[in-house]
Amino acid sequence: MPRIAYINLEMSRAITIMGSFVADVAFRTSAMPQWGETLMGTSFRLGPGGKGSNQAVAAARLAGNVSFVSKLGSDAFGEIARRLYREEGIETSCVFESQEEATGAAAILIHESKGENGIIVVPGACFHLTDQELRKASKVIVRSVVFLTQLEQDLAVVERGLRYAHDAGVTTILNPAPAAKLPDSIYPLCDFLTPNESEASALTDIPVNDTNGAERAADVLLARGVRLVLVTLGANGAFLKTQDGAKHIPAIDAGSVVDTTGAGDAFNGGLAVALAEGMSAEDAVRFGCAAAGLSVTRHGTAPSMPHRAEVDKLLMRKA
Repeated sequence: MPRIAYINLEMSRAITIMGSFVADVAFRTSAMPQWGETLMGTSFRLGPGGKGSNQAVAAARLAGNVSFVSKLGSDAFGEIARRLYREEGIETSCVFESQEEATGAAAILIHESKGENGIIVVPGACFHLTDQELRKASKVIVRSVVFLTQLEQDLAVVERGLRYAHDAGVTTILNPAPAAKLPDSIYPLCDFLTPNESEASALTDIPVNDTNGAERAADVLLARGVRLVLVTLGANGAFLKTQDGAKHIPAIDAGSVVDTTGAGDAFNGGLAVALAEGMSAEDAVRFGCAAAGLSVTRHGTAPSMPHRAEVDKLLMRKA
């Protein structure tokens, strides 16, 4: 089972999230273009994105005490991020600035009727945290109750961040997105590993299309040293497994699906908040599912993240 740092209510409930900020450039379209093909889209939006940044916004809106670790360029996209963090109350002493690298960007193509999406990400400055910057960030990480990170950044930085947290007894969450091959040394640093179906398949070479596939993949990941594996299954909810047992937790329907782009980030941000507040793993997953369920009823990534009162109301209605 996961280490129990997060259930000590005498500790601070601080959450540190390390990851990317990118400016989302989103196009809605009735079909995906082929190479060499030009299509007319139906709408266009520019806004804040990046998995780490989205998760930080999600956690902050859900009443988390959030510090963010990242790096921005000295440019207009970076200013979008700085303004966002001021508005959302996110602590930014470890959001560093690069004079050489541009702030990252993501091109998002969204199917206008299905809500499905395809994304290309160029991480930019957030891929260039220095050793000195990460050492400074470690002072914030080790004072946290929960540390959450993802893979839109240099893998060596991800592992070092997890190790700082793990060695300090901080509960660690790795959202292994986008999918990438991980060194064996990372798995034992993860209290929670939260892949979606395609990421779980990529990590284990096991097809994950249902709960049976999720359980088989989870067994592989547990054997590598993860303490709790949580495979998100989109509209089918999430599958949770430890060495002691497994449970399928259904999705929480909050209304018609408009845009699935930020659902995983809403889930992970919600999970981090719930664990920091001392919820059980099952309750934390339900909390994350409620946050994700609300997020897909709106356009955008960071702008779609729900507020705490909305999640509490939805959970009360579904109880």
